[in-house]
Amino acid sequence: MINVTLTNDILKRISAIDQNRFSLNTIEIPPVTANRLRKNSKKKSSYASNKIEGNPLTEKQADAVIESDAHKHFLKPEQEVRNYFLALNLLEKKLKSNNLFSKDLIMEVQALVEKGASKEKIGLRGPMPPGFLFAVYDSENGNADYIPPDYSEIPELLDELVNYVNTTDDHPLIVAAVVHYQLVTIHPFEDGNGRTARLMSGYILNQRGYGFKGIGSLEEYFAYDAEEYYKSLQMGLPALYYSGRDNPPHPEIWIDYFLRMVELYSSKVYEISKETGREDLYAGLSYLTAKEKQFLAYLLEKHLIEFTPIDVSKMLGVTNKTIINRCAALATNGFLVPVIVKERIRSYRLSDFAKSNEKDILKLLSEK
Repeated sequence: MINVTLTNDILKRISAIDQNRFSLNTIEIPPVTANRLRKNSKKKSSYASNKIEGNPLTEKQADAVIESDAHKHFLKPEQEVRNYFLALNLLEKKLKSNNLFSKDLIMEVQALVEKGASKEKIGLRGPMPPGFLFAVYDSENGNADYIPPDYSEIPELLDELVNYVNTTDDHPLIVAAVVHYQLVTIHPFEDGNGRTARLMSGYILNQRGYGFKGIGSLEEYFAYDAEEYYKSLQMGLPALYYSGRDNPPHPEIWIDYFLRMVELYSSKVYEISKETGREDLYAGLSYLTAKEKQFLAYLLEKHLIEFTPIDVSKMLGVTNKTIINRCAALATNGFLVPVIVKERIRSYRLSDFAKSNEKDILKLLSEK
């Protein structure tokens, strides 16, 4: 098991990531926009994670494959990209039900990653025929890049990892980095180890508050320089698992690399969210009439967090129908949310987007 000592550099990176996390939480994005960003992020992750493994599809091709009819026949590279996207969706559901990190979950994810592959590629790898050694070979020179632990040790090693994840008080970012390293290093499957490691590491980040609202793709940063990614995982150690990779002497090499990628990724997510929120604000206001803008300003200035149209119509001296029409326009553009009781709109409330952007909205409206 990898044992991590928190160096000053590691602590600085954790602090920077926490700052990005805090800053991101101050930005409210309308649900429709957030869902669109999350879906695009999952597409990018599906493309990037498979690119690391040598998948030849372009990002545009990967996008088209994900949007294709699920019943059509897919070539292996296409199936790999679709499988990763499906695995991200699966983990999203597991996250909502707060499923613990477990061996069963790892196995379920790997089975989905390898969906459509031969049966021997799904599930834990078994013994090799006499005279053969299981190893990860260099595709160019045929040399063994990595010789993982014997198949008989895999169940115990996975149990050790699961126990660590569910009992440790290590920082969530460290836990995610350890999960990533251990799954790649244990190499429990014949195929799909890297993709499963990236998915399970991401699950830990999401589950423990470092998913950054599902926006952006950490896999993209690993894929920018796959050689550096692999070099950081290997940490300059011999190819044989038992020659140091079981307990690397300098785990900070991998940890610092992992945190550096998370820092870059989280900074980008913050910038994207900030820019998107600003664009949504301008766009939403541009669709409103002068009267609707005046009505929005009135609601914000009077701090009418939740109200019924009839009550506001009396305050403003206009008909109830007029207020209902204005509320509908504000709801369509993300500024109000209808409160529905027994399938009928009982009242309206200011959306989180409107409340978090109150000062900017009033400033923009005052300039008109």
